[in-house]
Amino acid sequence: MKQVSSFDPIGSEPQTSPKRELPKFKMALRALHYRNYRLFFGGQLVSLVGTWMQMVAQSWLVYRLTGSSLMLGSIGFASQIPVFLLAFVGGTVADRYSRHRIVIGTQSASMILALVLAVVTLSDVVRVEHIFVLSALLGTVNAFDMPARQAFIVELVDREDLINAIALNSSVFNGARVIGPAVAGMLVASIGEGWCFFANGISFIAVIAGLLLMRIKPQRGDVGGRSSALSNVLEGFRFVRGARPIRALLFLLGLVSVMGMPYSVLMPIFADKILHGGARGLGILMGATGFGALAGSMFIAARSGTGGLGKLIGYACAGFGTSLALFSISQYFWLSVLFLFPAGFSLMVLMASTNTLIQTMVPDRLRGRVMAMHVMMFMGMAPFGSLLSGAIAEHAGAPVTIFLGAASCLIGSGVFLWRLPGLQLTPYSYVRTHMDDAESM
Repeated sequence: MKQVSSFDPIGSEPQTSPKRELPKFKMALRALHYRNYRLFFGGQLVSLVGTWMQMVAQSWLVYRLTGSSLMLGSIGFASQIPVFLLAFVGGTVADRYSRHRIVIGTQSASMILALVLAVVTLSDVVRVEHIFVLSALLGTVNAFDMPARQAFIVELVDREDLINAIALNSSVFNGARVIGPAVAGMLVASIGEGWCFFANGISFIAVIAGLLLMRIKPQRGDVGGRSSALSNVLEGFRFVRGARPIRALLFLLGLVSVMGMPYSVLMPIFADKILHGGARGLGILMGATGFGALAGSMFIAARSGTGGLGKLIGYACAGFGTSLALFSISQYFWLSVLFLFPAGFSLMVLMASTNTLIQTMVPDRLRGRVMAMHVMMFMGMAPFGSLLSGAIAEHAGAPVTIFLGAASCLIGSGVFLWRLPGLQLTPYSYVRTHMDDAESM
């Protein structure tokens, strides 16, 4: 077997220290030294605040119009099922064409959809059917946006700083997750949901402007070549099927997406009927999760290597399940807020660590397609979880539904940690061989 460096992306701590010895704070922010990444980071920060405002306001609007947990789950299904169906097509497009131009196009389309929702809501003609259609259209846009945006990060920084860039990208997502829900809770309670949608639409100007100001080098070749799009899709599936460590990470991510993540879909019910916090309470609950997730992403950003991330992923999944179980049985508002902080922390450590490991094990020419599989398992499986949780909650109640999801995450973490030693020995050499083969083509 071909020998590789001692770097082990899933196993124990690496035997070598990082090349650049920087203070902990500077290590956590080192990707911001790149101009293109700073533009991307700043634009995302503004835009994602608006995105989280819209998510919270839309959940509350659906709940206000229908009062149905099943309808909340159905809207979640409509917004995410296109990601499951089309993400791999989006990943193939991201590997064949300019990821920079794709992201500009998808962000522009998202802006238009947000403004349309704002108009119908502020005109007081909004119906749940409008939200269904616009959610499905936004999901279709996300199926092309998310693989391209995740694969695009590698073009903004040097490879040695890719891990930090991914972690900082997670931190900006969750920094917005802290601010957006809190602002949305106040706006919804005072002036209504429509202005949250309008603010989200306007916020896309920041990210589009940042993208247009970037100086991007032309991509190295086109993976399409003489191959058909179908053969490119199948090539990506074959790579993932043959890479056992990537499969294990994706299966765990899919389990969490189906069984654990739907807690956010049912949050309006907890905020209103169980914890009696109303729209403001919903914003606080979502903000608590965001604070925890922000802390988790900064924890990952401060790491100097990928050693030991495998165990960390298993423990993070267990922490998420435990926190979620405690939240499901809490009857007190501020105690529930307290439990959501470690839930957000653990979930973000799980997400960022999984993203990091997969990105380090994938050749550039396959990056869009493999990250599409990552998106499919995390976001694409979520609609099935949303629909399932909505249906269970309609009959058994939201607390029972969340507890069942938490128990599933705990079982999944145990199985992953049990299988982890078998993933330490060969995965990187296997993937490295494929990377060498890919780069020699």
